[in-house]
Amino acid sequence: MVTLQKVTPLDDATLESLGFSWHTDSDGTKYVSDALVTILQEEAEAYYEATNELYDMYVEAAEYVIKNELFFELGIPFNLVDVIKKSWQNDVHWHVYGRFDLAGGIDGKAIKLIEFNADTPTSLFETALLQWAILKHNNMDEEKQFNNIYEAIGDNFKRLITLFDDVDTFDENYDGWKILFSSTDANEEEEVTTRLLQQIATDAGFNTSFEYLQNVRFDEDGIADAHDNTYEYWFKLFPWEEIAHDEPELATTLTNIISNQKAIVLNPAYTLLFQSKGMLKILSDLFPDSPYLLKTSFEPLKGIKQVEKTAFGREGANTKIIDSEGKVLLEKDGPYGNYKKVYQEYVEFPKDAKGAKYQAGVFFAYEACGMSFRKGGEIMDNMSKFVGHVIV
Repeated sequence: MVTLQKVTPLDDATLESLGFSWHTDSDGTKYVSDALVTILQEEAEAYYEATNELYDMYVEAAEYVIKNELFFELGIPFNLVDVIKKSWQNDVHWHVYGRFDLAGGIDGKAIKLIEFNADTPTSLFETALLQWAILKHNNMDEEKQFNNIYEAIGDNFKRLITLFDDVDTFDENYDGWKILFSSTDANEEEEVTTRLLQQIATDAGFNTSFEYLQNVRFDEDGIADAHDNTYEYWFKLFPWEEIAHDEPELATTLTNIISNQKAIVLNPAYTLLFQSKGMLKILSDLFPDSPYLLKTSFEPLKGIKQVEKTAFGREGANTKIIDSEGKVLLEKDGPYGNYKKVYQEYVEFPKDAKGAKYQAGVFFAYEACGMSFRKGGEIMDNMSKFVGHVIV
């Protein structure tokens, strides 16, 4: 049973003063819960350990995929294969952050991997800042959270230069390193999230700028903003698979830019391997005894309840829950139906006293660095609610 602690929520005006404008869903209900999930210290530590181990497994699985040319099996667009390989081969292509979605971890339930949002994970603003602000607003100890996301991502930006452990060698007074941050101008949540990452990089010591995606220039000299300023790094909140399908010329151009070492793109192209739910099948094959993995296949599983997903997709779209006899119990439509299908063993999410279900989300930036929860039904969709946590 999920145990909750009621809190006084932040009002809309306060949220908007923080830059958080997506506080009310389309049906008029509040997106942010007025309660916190209570977890034990040992449960927080278990989430930390599980996430770190899962990331190591993803790295090993990605090496296996590249070595054995399994890109088609993962649904990877052909026009990104070369840039994935090139970004994987050089440590300067650093994975800044991602988010693992997990079932269990509460009340003795085993932690199980649902998927890894490795390229453009949502809820960063909420998890890094908002749940901390809720504790402060309610005069609660702000340290009673598993949440050092801001500092961890800042250190990871420094690792773009230092690589690996030693972030203390990063010279914050050196003004040569520039990062351009970009999102579309059509999605306020994505823009606010991108600008948060820009602020983290600025605090870490980088020179940063922001430019909407449509105004960024790409050519043989690299990547530039609307004023022709060039940048060593470009962070885009624009999924790699959408670049491949919707902007094939850009995919080719970025491949050339990266190959010619004119700029480094964040998150790197190889994170598309992590993002593909096809990796769940590779992980299941490589680590059959892992306590964190659910049985997964590219074909329907026989004799067990399961979830059908698409290799790429978001917010529960194009997801089906199927019983052991093959009957569809629940499904969500969506725009991702043409992607490759993946079949994952069903696991139930923890529930509260009213029957609402909770999925943990743990952010990873060199190591596990913070968590929050989504509250919803059997399939977590875009009407799921954000729920913070407190360690008791």
